[in-house]
Amino acid sequence: MISYTLRRLGAGLILILLVTFITFLLLSTSFEDVAKTILGQSATPEATAALMEAKGWDRPVLVQYFDWLGAAVRGDLGTSVYTSLPVGPTVLQRLAVTLSVIIPALILTVIISTVLGVWAASRGGVADRLSQGISLVGYIVPGLLLAIGLVVIFAVQLKWLPATGYTPPGEDPAAWARSITIPVIVLVIGGVANMAAQVRGRMIDELRRDYVRTLRTRGASTTSIVLRHALRNAASPALTVMSLEFIAMFGGALIIENVFALPGYGSFAFNASLQGDIPVILGITAFGVLLVTVVNLLTDLANGWLNPKARVH
Repeated sequence: MISYTLRRLGAGLILILLVTFITFLLLSTSFEDVAKTILGQSATPEATAALMEAKGWDRPVLVQYFDWLGAAVRGDLGTSVYTSLPVGPTVLQRLAVTLSVIIPALILTVIISTVLGVWAASRGGVADRLSQGISLVGYIVPGLLLAIGLVVIFAVQLKWLPATGYTPPGEDPAAWARSITIPVIVLVIGGVANMAAQVRGRMIDELRRDYVRTLRTRGASTTSIVLRHALRNAASPALTVMSLEFIAMFGGALIIENVFALPGYGSFAFNASLQGDIPVILGITAFGVLLVTVVNLLTDLANGWLNPKARVH
C-alpha cells in the first residue's frame, strides 16, 4: 500500500508541475500586453519596458517559472497586479465560498444517488423505471433553466430564499444555509442524474454475480446481500464517479456563481482572466490543479483499500 501511495503521489506532483508550467508558458506571451494595459493606451515603449523589468517579466521564461515555483512552495504566490493583494489568501477565501456550495451538494448527491441506485437495482420494476425517470429529467432539464425556475418559485414568489448573494457561515449559519440552498439544489439534480445511473448499473452487475446466488442459497437475506456484499463491491467504481462528479461541479462553478452572484473561485478566475492578472491566474491554476490532484489521490487510495487488485496498476 505504501508503494501504491508513493506512485500515486509522484504522478500527482508531476501533473501539478506540468499544468503550472504550461500555464506559465502560455501566459508569458501576454506579459507585454498586460504591462501596456496597466500603463494605459498612451504608454511609451520605454515605460512598458521599464515596467516589465520591474516585474521581472523580461527574464527567460524558465528562470521566471522556477522563481515562481520556489516562492509557491514556500506559500508565496505573489500579489495581484491590479489590487496589490496577496494572491494566496485571496484565492483561498474565494475557494472556501465555492467549496461551501460544492461539498454539501456532493454529499447530498452521493446519498440520494446511492439510495436511488440500490433501490432500483434491488427492486426492479416500478422502482427501476422511477429511478431512470428521475435521472432522465436531470439530463433533459438544462441547469440554467432549472436555476431560473427555482429562483422564480422560491425567491420571487414564495420569498423563502434569497435570489442572489452569499453569507459566510461564520457570520450567520442560517443565512448561509439559505444563500446556498438553490445553488446546491441545482448541482444535486444534475449530479444525481449522472451518478444514480452509474450506481444502478454497477449494482445490477454485482447482483448477477455467482457469489450473490451462493449467498441466496445459503439463506442470506436480501438486505444483507445488498448492503454488506454487493454495495461494498460496487463502491470502488462509484468512488471514481464521485470524484469525477466533484471535478465536474468544481469546473461548473463559474456558471453557478455568476447566476447567483456568489463571490467564489469560478467568478474570481473569470474576472482575473479578463483583466490579465497573471499572478492571480497562476495562483488559481495552482490551487485548482492541487485540489483536483488531492481528490484523485484520495479516490485512488480508497479504491486501493477497497480493491487490492487496483494497487498493481
